[in-house]
Amino acid sequence: MQVVRAEPFQAWCKGADGEGMVDMRLVGTQPEGTWVLVFLGAAREILEAGRAAQIQAALLGLRDAMTGRYDPAAAFADLVDREPQLPEFLREPT
Repeated sequence: MQVVRAEPFQAWCKGADGEGMVDMRLVGTQPEGTWVLVFLGAAREILEAGRAAQIQAALLGLRDAMTGRYDPAAAFADLVDREPQLPEFLREPT
C-alpha cells in the first residue's frame, strides 16, 4: 500500500483493494508516497516502488489464478526467462 496521509503511529494508505488506516508502529512514521508492505493491518516493511510493483503483480496474479484467469508471465515477469537461484545460505562456499 502507499501512504496517502501520515499521522502519529498510523497512516491512511491506498492499495489495489482500497484504502484504510494502517498501523505504522513497526516501521515508524513515513512521508506521503512511501510504499509499505502491509499484513493484517500493520506495515511490516518499507518498499522501493519497483519492489512494490512486483509484489502487487504477484498478488494480482494469485487472485487471477483463483478465478481461472492466470497469466504467469504477467504476474511474475521478474522470474520469466531466468534460471532458478539458490538462496545465499544454501550455496557452496567458493
